[in-house]
Amino acid sequence: MAGSDLARLARRVRDTLDWHRRAVAAVLVGVGVLAGLSALRPHAPRTVSVWTAARDLSGGSPLNAGDVAIRRLVVADVPAHALTAGTHVVGRLLAAPMREGEPFTDVRLLEPSLLAAMDRRGLVGVPVRVADGAAAAALARSGDVVDVLGTSVTADGTDTAATVVAAGVTVLAVPQRDSGSSEDAGLVVVAVSPAQATALAAAADERLSIVLRH
Repeated sequence: MAGSDLARLARRVRDTLDWHRRAVAAVLVGVGVLAGLSALRPHAPRTVSVWTAARDLSGGSPLNAGDVAIRRLVVADVPAHALTAGTHVVGRLLAAPMREGEPFTDVRLLEPSLLAAMDRRGLVGVPVRVADGAAAAALARSGDVVDVLGTSVTADGTDTAATVVAAGVTVLAVPQRDSGSSEDAGLVVVAVSPAQATALAAAADERLSIVLRH
């Protein structure tokens, strides 16, 4: 092979090697840029699946499948002791009203066995909003037996004499004590008969209070 042919061959080999080196260098630069962008990109926040209210709930009755929904929430936004997707919630008694989308926590729900344990059929759980909320929270505890009293305001602004709206009812829960939420102030969940539930509903416009029985 002539010297000129060898020289051309050497140049071709050198040019090929140079091209490959530039291509490899370009790829490495691209990989470095992508790695840098990935490091700068904030990581997606960690989420967890929890039970939430599927609609506004009034409380005082067992939950059905249409009342609840699973939602994935950012961990930082999940309240303490929230009930996760693996927890059984359908059929449990809701102790207090909830807004749509609000996560369920352990203090919001009571076990159906609380009603069954009283060995009286036909009882229902009813949330009662009492006027002396702070006093009621300090006075009543789960298992206590109370009378629910009602008074109304006359045209001249005076209160009528108190009447017994529901006598001898058992307290199931005092949500404010358990949750610490000001939204639950004055709320007491009681186990009542259907007739007592009707009487409490009819007295919704009255000022209600409770008296602890010994």
